Amino acid sequence: MGRLTMQDGEVVGLADVFAAIGHGLVLLAQNIAMSFYNFGYAVSHPQLWLDWSDKQAIMRFVYYGGSSEFFFVVFTAFLLLTIAGLIWRPVMWGTVRVLEGFANTVGRFFAWAGLLMVLQQILIVFVQRIFARPDISIGLGIPIDMDISWFAEELKLYNAMVVTLCVAYAFVQGSHVRVDLFYSVVSYRTKRIIDMVGSMIFMMPMAVLVWLYGWFFLWRHLIVPKPSASDQLDRLLMKARALRWNVETIGFSPNGFNGYFLFKILLCCFAAMVFLHAIAVFYRAYLEFREGPESENKYLDRDTLGEGEEAYEGAH
Repeated sequence: MGRLTMQDGEVVGLADVFAAIGHGLVLLAQNIAMSFYNFGYAVSHPQLWLDWSDKQAIMRFVYYGGSSEFFFVVFTAFLLLTIAGLIWRPVMWGTVRVLEGFANTVGRFFAWAGLLMVLQQILIVFVQRIFARPDISIGLGIPIDMDISWFAEELKLYNAMVVTLCVAYAFVQGSHVRVDLFYSVVSYRTKRIIDMVGSMIFMMPMAVLVWLYGWFFLWRHLIVPKPSASDQLDRLLMKARALRWNVETIGFSPNGFNGYFLFKILLCCFAAMVFLHAIAVFYRAYLEFREGPESENKYLDRDTLGEGEEAYEGAH
């Protein structure tokens, strides 16, 4: 009497596990339900977070941009869109076309940053080596006169644009790096399952983590007092009394590029584009799984080199 057997301990352990799961499901349901209220309140009271003449509005924007409330608003929207797509399949195909079209449009535009990077590098070499000038002056009327090291370091910004803003575009075009150990040898439907699992287990969580890190990393280089991911809303509102803009303009060299806060913005853009494209990947994989091989690459808009160049397609 008063002694617990091994079986009693296992029963207690299982009870704790089920209790924890039940508590988690209740919290999930509560947060999903509250997301409707949070979204409606944010839309009906935009001045509380978009009127940046009010310092507290800035802090609310900072807080909610990386908050669980914002996450569950996005998550609930994804759930509703998925349910609508399961009920009426054209909704899901329409979402795929919109998201892939967005990725293609953004990627095709910012891919030109690669050409701009090459041309600027050529200009730097000519000015520095042939004309022996320490600076470059560009403009009509009011010229932009910067040290040549500023333009040299700015090349990293063009590279960052290509990496962060063309990532979803590369995925749509099939130009991303794939470590293919067994994907090519499995069946058609198994590939679709791998795509669905990969988008949910890897792409989305990675994008959320990068967003949460990048969001506060960005704002810590834009304003003071510096916000922290651990700050609650009331603490940030208290900090708002002393808030002022302090945009990071420190370069790695005295006359070097000083717009490094732009890299933090690009980091957040990267996370958003990966998250959105993970939705497109999941929906496309599910639809191709349901409809069979005849729907493979349906509505897929991939670049082509033109008639007569078919032998080179996919060589990139």
